[in-house]
Amino acid sequence: MADDGSEGATIEELLVESRVFPPSPAFRSDALVTDRSLYDQAAVDVNRFWEQQAHALDWFRPWDTTCAWEPPFARWFDGGTLNASWNCLDRHVAGGLGDRVAYYWEGESGETRTITYAQLLDEVQRFANVLKSLGVRRGDRVAMYMPMIPELPVAMLACARIGAPHIVVFGGFSSDALRSRIVDSGSRVVVTADGGWRRGAPVMLKQHVDAAIEGTDVEHAVVVRRLGDLAPGGAVAMSAGRDLWYHELMASAEAECPPEHMDAEDLLFLLHTSGTTARPKGIMHTTGGYLTQAAFTHRYVFDLHPERDVYWCTADIGWVTGHSYIVYGPLANAATSVMYEGTPDFPDKDRWWDIVERYKVTILYTAPTAIRTFMKWGTSYLSRHDLTSLRLLGSVGEPINPEAWVWYWKEVGGGTCPVVDTWWQTETGAILISPLPGVTDCKPGSATFPLPGIGAEVVDDHGNPVEHGGGYLTLTQPWPAMLRGIYGDPERYHETYWSRFPGRYFAGDGAKIDEDGYLWLLGRVDDVMNISGHRVSTTEVESALVDHPSVAESAVVGATDATTGQAIVAFVTLRSGESAGDNLGTRLRQHVADKIGPIARPKSIVFTDDLPKTRSGKIMRRLLRDVAEGRALGDTTTLADASVVDEIRRRSQAAPAED
Repeated sequence: MADDGSEGATIEELLVESRVFPPSPAFRSDALVTDRSLYDQAAVDVNRFWEQQAHALDWFRPWDTTCAWEPPFARWFDGGTLNASWNCLDRHVAGGLGDRVAYYWEGESGETRTITYAQLLDEVQRFANVLKSLGVRRGDRVAMYMPMIPELPVAMLACARIGAPHIVVFGGFSSDALRSRIVDSGSRVVVTADGGWRRGAPVMLKQHVDAAIEGTDVEHAVVVRRLGDLAPGGAVAMSAGRDLWYHELMASAEAECPPEHMDAEDLLFLLHTSGTTARPKGIMHTTGGYLTQAAFTHRYVFDLHPERDVYWCTADIGWVTGHSYIVYGPLANAATSVMYEGTPDFPDKDRWWDIVERYKVTILYTAPTAIRTFMKWGTSYLSRHDLTSLRLLGSVGEPINPEAWVWYWKEVGGGTCPVVDTWWQTETGAILISPLPGVTDCKPGSATFPLPGIGAEVVDDHGNPVEHGGGYLTLTQPWPAMLRGIYGDPERYHETYWSRFPGRYFAGDGAKIDEDGYLWLLGRVDDVMNISGHRVSTTEVESALVDHPSVAESAVVGATDATTGQAIVAFVTLRSGESAGDNLGTRLRQHVADKIGPIARPKSIVFTDDLPKTRSGKIMRRLLRDVAEGRALGDTTTLADASVVDEIRRRSQAAPAED
């Protein structure tokens, strides 16, 4: 165990990062927050602090109680009533912002739409009336399985308007995954599209819906015509009476739909996340607390100036990042957003930078996986475009390697844009740990500190706080956007999140705290490796590899080893123009040993052109462990390209191991 002064720390602290990037004077002078006043307010009275943030919304009726906390169950702003759709649309239009652009939408094949707040409100009210005409009432659940098209936020806000919780299912999931979520939620209406576009090829969503809803209680499928006559074989099959075209229903829908007055604790949406069992967990998010914190974090983490910023979150709305930071947060703040349907490399690898230049994007929020991919491709694609409109960069989804952070800051942001590395989860609903860009001195790879109003501590195996070193990240107090439970299974909610450390929320992430108090996320504790009795984080070894100038991306797993318990196996992709020759594998092993210590030296390194990733960009280390240990592969249905694993297996068998 590292000598860090914290006996009982769980994960060793190996990688040390001393570089510090303060906000520039120019950025700080114009920032919304330039001092620690928000932190001080929250420290004095956290409930009063969240009340102040809730007052930024429109409420039909004020709340009676700010927070009722009976662990593990919380109720925020109890007694208050509001409507999320109203807060995202009506109040802005009534305030004279109807002509402000809500979304610049761009399809993968190049078509564009500019949608103002007034136009979005009109679409939402009409579709709310469509849903009501199909028998959807307050409390009924509505499932959605759609590409990244404007009709998806329209459908979500229409549901919010009439008090019908929505269940968005990522369009890359299989029909079986869609079916399990429809059945779990009891949805009787599904909103979908005939298909979408991905790398120039049609993705036939309606076929998956047909397979998913067979034998369920679904009464209607509302279908957006996205592919139309370009669908393979012509128009998709429509089941008479059950399947209905979106555009036909909208043509006859009434133009006005008054919003329901929803209790703050009424369910706004379910979003399913994978569990340790085959049954996904339906994470419950309610209205008042969720919208309060989504709006607060979007405003201050991204230093939003809605009258002049153009904001782009590159996530898919099928994930919580899209819910909070493409739909509810930005719209509640009257922001102008970019929404893009396709991939970063179609028709060429500069597609994103072309979008940034044309729409003059000022705030870009994306995933470390994308950043490392751009590193692999090189800077020539960036240099084709003027990116000087950018003033702030964000990272989300997993810990970002320090060198990827610096590359992002330097090559994309021109060395002038703060980088806000954010930590949060589906369950948390909103960002919990992040810099405030006008205040925080950033360290590459660290999410820095809990935001105002958030209590977070790193603890050891026994739940004792760790002042310096590695352990488990826990949350010590309720927060407004927190999940309210797992749909239909309160016992599972308690067991999953609150039983490991009683009185503390723990969802499985390791973390360390450095000598300056900065928090560093170390990935899932399931990915921690046990090397000769040392608990080593995959994240730190991966970051050490990416620190080498030849490496763009890496994934590290622990494979069973008779001598050491586990041995480190690294899968590495190289930057454009680099070669695996000249004993690069040996040099990379030594580089890791020099950077973080001999205990972390990989036993073998497999060079590969790509890593197995889901459509959302997450690396599937589970499959890499299967490869490293010679097992049959587990489920590969969610991979963006399943052929990647076969090539990795072939190269793994030929990769030499260190003696």
